[in-house]
Amino acid sequence: MNRSPAPLAAGRRALWSTGAIGALLTAACSDNDVTNPPTFTPDAVVTFNQLKAALVTAVGNPPYASTDPNYNGGLSLNMWATVVDRAGVVVAVVFTGPTEGDQWPGSRVISAQKANTANNFSLKALALSTANLYAAVQPGGSLFGLQEANPINEDAAFGGNASDYGTTKDYMVGKRIGGTNVFGGGFPLYDTNGNIVGGLGVSGDTSCGDHAIGWKVRHALNLDNVPGGVADAGADDNIIYDFSGGTSTSGFGHPHCLNATAESSIATALPTAYPIGTAP
Repeated sequence: MNRSPAPLAAGRRALWSTGAIGALLTAACSDNDVTNPPTFTPDAVVTFNQLKAALVTAVGNPPYASTDPNYNGGLSLNMWATVVDRAGVVVAVVFTGPTEGDQWPGSRVISAQKANTANNFSLKALALSTANLYAAVQPGGSLFGLQEANPINEDAAFGGNASDYGTTKDYMVGKRIGGTNVFGGGFPLYDTNGNIVGGLGVSGDTSCGDHAIGWKVRHALNLDNVPGGVADAGADDNIIYDFSGGTSTSGFGHPHCLNATAESSIATALPTAYPIGTAP
């Protein structure tokens, strides 16, 4: 009985086409130019060395964390700091301590989230530190759910060689990290003309300690020419300790972390010891 070869040939062609398409898709998926997050040239908000020096000084007793718990509050640990420009592109990532790993590894990305958040939710006329956002994002708060906004770019956060983290070759540099973080340690950055130019985030200790350290870092960089905020009668973006019975009186408050007396004293002293600049 004669059978036409056409169906078999057609089947082979179909199999070949499927295989060819699969190969092409595999090649496309393994193409770094396609899958890697794009890299941008960030605005020169700060240099790596400037951010490193400011963080080391703020942490105290360089290159190790201060052993005086009343210096910044918290646990006196080593820290991470990240700066993003106004477009959310990471400018620099640094740490304190002799080597990478002398800090909480998870705080590298948290510092970037804080920088991104402060930049995202501050304006030329209104500075909001991440500490100012805590109360409003709690259940029942006016900004509940904000912490789920602008999800982090995991490819940008965790790509590259871990040995490069916290150096000039950190994989996050030049990439938009995204992310939203709503506890102390993130600050908008304002130049001497009062223009917002990006955000700073520090992480590695209690969120109360992170706030104190970040305030000092921003001051050292002369990027604290804050036009106004929700703290200190609308003067700045300092942390507000006004929780009572689980509610913030101002609506922009932040809870204490370890030692309420020390943390309140430190926060009160920040605008005097490290005064914000005068925006035009």
